[in-house]
Amino acid sequence: QLQLVESGGGLVQPGGSLRLSCAASGVSLHIFAIGWFRQAPGKEREEISCINTSGDKTNYADSVKGRFTISRDNGKKTVYLQMNTLKPEDTAVYYCAAAQRDTYYSGSYSCDDFHSWGQGTQVTVSS
Repeated sequence: QLQLVESGGGLVQPGGSLRLSCAASGVSLHIFAIGWFRQAPGKEREEISCINTSGDKTNYADSVKGRFTISRDNGKKTVYLQMNTLKPEDTAVYYCAAAQRDTYYSGSYSCDDFHSWGQGTQVTVSS
């Protein structure tokens, strides 16, 4: 059974950077596409990025495009989310999850049917 654990959250000033990690255990990570999500207080959970098994296909929500980068190291069983130029509106609990299905069509990549959610890591952007 796949288990995912997020880490790397914390308090950072606006304009700063953080790198989140999503570490896998129980089952080989390389067979799953992985997505990152976030949920701010009083708001719905938002999918912000997803990466395919080999790491050569990704997608990003418009809210983070150009600032966040998803990557993976299957040898280390870890998926990363590099977050740059952070804004107060990025404050949220960040989660990773495995995608049971992903699709690449006409240059567009997407992930779906998420499972094995981690417990989340808090990111707070504040001065």
